[in-house]
Amino acid sequence: MSIYDYDVTLENGEKYSMAKYRGKTLIIVNTATKCGFAPQFKQLEAIYQDYKDKDVIVLGFPSNQFKQEVSDSSAAAEACRMTYGVNFPMHTIHDVNGHDALPLFDFLKREAPGTLGKAIKWNFTKFIVNRNGDVVQRYAPKTSPLKMLPELNELVGN
Repeated sequence: MSIYDYDVTLENGEKYSMAKYRGKTLIIVNTATKCGFAPQFKQLEAIYQDYKDKDVIVLGFPSNQFKQEVSDSSAAAEACRMTYGVNFPMHTIHDVNGHDALPLFDFLKREAPGTLGKAIKWNFTKFIVNRNGDVVQRYAPKTSPLKMLPELNELVGN
């Protein structure tokens, strides 16, 4: 299986295949609007704005698994837009660990386990996927999105 074999759902209920992003570099993040790391939304949005012309897409996947997200996907996306100016795609709320985890996150964790194992330890775990669909890096929640720029620049040829 590859990342392009998974379907996901936008916060408005629109379902699509990750194959839509074939040939693009992706930053996939599990998010939560009430998390102490939520200010990272501003950095993620800045990266999205600075790199979208280079086919870099940031994808936000809210999760309430750590009890730091509102219970409604549309409300979570709206909070991101209003509080942090987020314009990148936001998706429906899903678990990122366990039996009910979004299959995309099971794939990401298998391809890029963390230092303490495969589980997502907290909100704002970030994954970079290259243009071929390979998961090339996983970043811890506390890692600033700006620390991803050297890897991102290498992938897009800057």
